[in-house]
Amino acid sequence: MKILLKNATLLPEYGFAGRRVSVLVRDRKIAGVTEQPPPTPADEVIDCGGDLLIPAFYNAHCHAAMTLFRGYGEDLPLQRWLEEKIFPAEERLNFRNVYHASMLAIAEMLRVGIASFSDMYMFEDAVAEAVLASGIKANLSRSLVSFDPEGDIAKEPRMTEAVRLAEWYHGCDDGRILVDFSLHAEYTNVPRACAYVAEVASRFRTGMQIHLSETEKEHRECLARRGQTPTAFFRDTGVLDCPTCAAHGVWLTDEDIAILAEKKASVAHNPVSNLKLGSGVMPLGRLLDAGVNVALGTDGAASNNRLDILRELQAAALIHKGVNRDTSQAPARTLFGLATRGGALAQRRPDCGRVEPGFRADLVLLDRNALHNIPCYDEYAMLAYSAEAADVRMTMVDGRILYRNGEYTSIDEERVRAEFRAALAHDFA
Repeated sequence: MKILLKNATLLPEYGFAGRRVSVLVRDRKIAGVTEQPPPTPADEVIDCGGDLLIPAFYNAHCHAAMTLFRGYGEDLPLQRWLEEKIFPAEERLNFRNVYHASMLAIAEMLRVGIASFSDMYMFEDAVAEAVLASGIKANLSRSLVSFDPEGDIAKEPRMTEAVRLAEWYHGCDDGRILVDFSLHAEYTNVPRACAYVAEVASRFRTGMQIHLSETEKEHRECLARRGQTPTAFFRDTGVLDCPTCAAHGVWLTDEDIAILAEKKASVAHNPVSNLKLGSGVMPLGRLLDAGVNVALGTDGAASNNRLDILRELQAAALIHKGVNRDTSQAPARTLFGLATRGGALAQRRPDCGRVEPGFRADLVLLDRNALHNIPCYDEYAMLAYSAEAADVRMTMVDGRILYRNGEYTSIDEERVRAEFRAALAHDFA
């Protein structure tokens, strides 16, 4: 299958400033980027009309099925939000409602230009089936907890689920699904279990997803309990020896950042969720200065309400300038890299996140002629300060158009809405 995207505008970094280009997609990959359309015929030709063609976004931290809890338990700090509202509600989760909630989340993400998401939750086989049905990409992980220092997590049902997920789905559909292992957090796990999970992840050659130093309370209590930070704890238990994506990283010391850099871990920045829960603001500049790969994530819809990486990019572009009282912080071009290439690398997808031959065709076409985007002196600034998710005209994943001009090609939107509402009424009424 060949698709030709002609009359497209690329970002300045690709070297075609002021010129229209043609991008040829063959099967899953970008086959060519040229000023003149290639002579070989394509199965479909799309005239981009001068709109901006960019790499798709990658959501580096998400709990997709938490669309079930959007708007539930508002205006509470993290621990009360979890213990009083979320944990009790999660007791009602099952394969059916997680599947339908994940389909709703996937539809939302495709509409705003997200090609892939990293998920950490339960009933991940249901999420995997939603991913396969919809055409999106994902890194999936079954969240693990352990509280008994003498317990054997290898015999726990959650661990059995995590291993089965890796055996059944890792590498599915030419790598469209990748499986990670996941330790929920330092405060929900014991050292023995962490070491075991790290060993299993190494054996499967997968990545690791963790929550890390999200709140001051978490960070300080770890210091009091263990005499070390959560980052040092995960280093000493071998977790960071796996390719790790650590979500949040709000409360990090300079030593923590040095550890993350040394271990080549990625950190998922979730500015909207962290602000809404009153957790604080990640030290983005210090992480980038240390050479840590940083990506952007939405967290779940329960703590964010929306699954929109462009919104995260724009929140980050503003908050770091304000907090540091420095307009040079979080420049637009840097943040765009976090939302695209940084997220792809955090997901261990080295052939994603660029509009170049040989890379996967994860592409977004964005309306640069919307009233709020005119004039455009700097495309990166447009993305960081004026563009809206509604400007997304097309989302392509692995060379397949999944969303275009308000319509889905792989999802029946009304059916997704109806089935989600039915699951919500049946299990959460």
